[in-house]
Amino acid sequence: MIHELKIKNFLSFKEEATLNFEATKDTTFEDYQVVEVAPGIRLLRFALIYGANASGKSNLLYALDYLRNFWFTKREDIDESTQSIPFLLDTETPDQPSEFEMKFFVGERRYWYLLSIDQHKVIAEKLYYYKSVQPTMLFSRELENSQSVIKFNPAALKVSTNIQEEITIKCLPNMSFFAARNQVNCTLPFIDEARDWMKNTLLPVISPQTQMFSYAGSLVAGNKNLKKYLLDFIHKADFNITGLKAEKEMMETVKTDFEHTVRNARGIEKYVLPNSLQSEGTKRTFGIEAAVYEALQKGNFLTIDEIESSLHPDLVEFIIQQFLQTHNRSQLLVTSHYDPLLNTVDDLMRKDSVWFTEKGEDGGSRLYSLVEFKGLNKISSFQKSYRNGVFGALPNIIG
Repeated sequence: MIHELKIKNFLSFKEEATLNFEATKDTTFEDYQVVEVAPGIRLLRFALIYGANASGKSNLLYALDYLRNFWFTKREDIDESTQSIPFLLDTETPDQPSEFEMKFFVGERRYWYLLSIDQHKVIAEKLYYYKSVQPTMLFSRELENSQSVIKFNPAALKVSTNIQEEITIKCLPNMSFFAARNQVNCTLPFIDEARDWMKNTLLPVISPQTQMFSYAGSLVAGNKNLKKYLLDFIHKADFNITGLKAEKEMMETVKTDFEHTVRNARGIEKYVLPNSLQSEGTKRTFGIEAAVYEALQKGNFLTIDEIESSLHPDLVEFIIQQFLQTHNRSQLLVTSHYDPLLNTVDDLMRKDSVWFTEKGEDGGSRLYSLVEFKGLNKISSFQKSYRNGVFGALPNIIG
C-alpha cells in the first residue's frame, strides 16, 4: 500500500505537496477502510480530492502515472527526454529538477523511494527500506560528470562487481535504475521486492477520455466471476440490461454485446445490441467497474480522474461504496467536482479521506486535507461549508 507521496516542481506543483494515506485516530469504518500494515501504522484505502478546474487535481494523479511509466521505460537514445515537466510559471523552476518521494509497504516492510530528475537526466535516485526506526539504504544513484554512478549498500545486500558494473553501464542518465536492472540477469533482495510492487500494483490513471471498453471486454471474455460482477453492476446503471456476452475475434479483438429485456404490449422480449449502441454512461461504468474489480482482486492502487464523468451521481456513490465494502489492501484515489459526495462524510467515507487542491496567485497548486480544519464535528453540512468557501478549493469567478 502507498503510505505517502511527495512531489515538488512537477507540472502545477511548484512547492512540495504531500498526499498521506495514514489514518487519524478516528475509528469510523475502521474494519473496511483502514488497514494496519505494520504495528501502529494504519493506512487508508480511499482518498477523494476536490478542487476548481486547473487547480492541480489531475496533475497529482499524473505524478503517480509518471512514476509508473518512468520506472520501467527503457531509453534507446541518451538524448531522449525524461518526459518530466517542471513548474513553468516561474523564471527559476524550469532549470531546477522535479522531485518525487514515495513511501510504501510490501507486506509489513516499508520502503522509501526518492527521485530528483530534470527534463534530460536523473540527478539522483535512491531506495531505502526500514528494518528499524531508521531507514537503511539499498542503492543510491548519483550523476557524476554526466554519467550515472550506482552504489549498493554492502551491509544490506551483496552485489558482485560485475553485476554492479553491468547495471551501471545500462543505466542511461535519462532512465530509471529499475529499467536498467531489468536488463541484467541477477537477483537483488529487497530491491526486487520493491520493483515487483511498482510493476504490479500501480494501475494507469483512468481519465474522462480513457477508452476502457475493449479492456473491460477482454477481461470479461475469460472470467465468469467478473462477468457476473459486471452484469449485476451494469443492471443498476441500466435496468433493461440482463445479459452480457464478450467473445474474442480475429486479431485478439473482443466483441461485446448486451442483452436488453423489455416489457411491452406483447409481453417480455429480449434484444441483443452491440456496444456501439450503448450509452457513454453504460460503457464508462462497464470499464470503471472492470478496473475496480481487478484492483480488488489483486490489491492494486487505482486512480480515477473526475469519477463522476458520464455517470449518474447515485452510481458514483455506489462505485465507491462497493469498493469500500471489500476489505483488503487495494487503494482507490479519485478526483471529483461532485460536491454532494461531501454529505456522505461519516456515512460513507471518513473525514481523513477528503483532500483539496487550490491554485495560488503564483499559479502553483497547494494540496491540503479536510482534517487540517478545526471544528469539523460542529459542521452539519460539509457540502454547504465547501460551497460557502470554508475549505477553499473553489473557482474564483469574477462577476
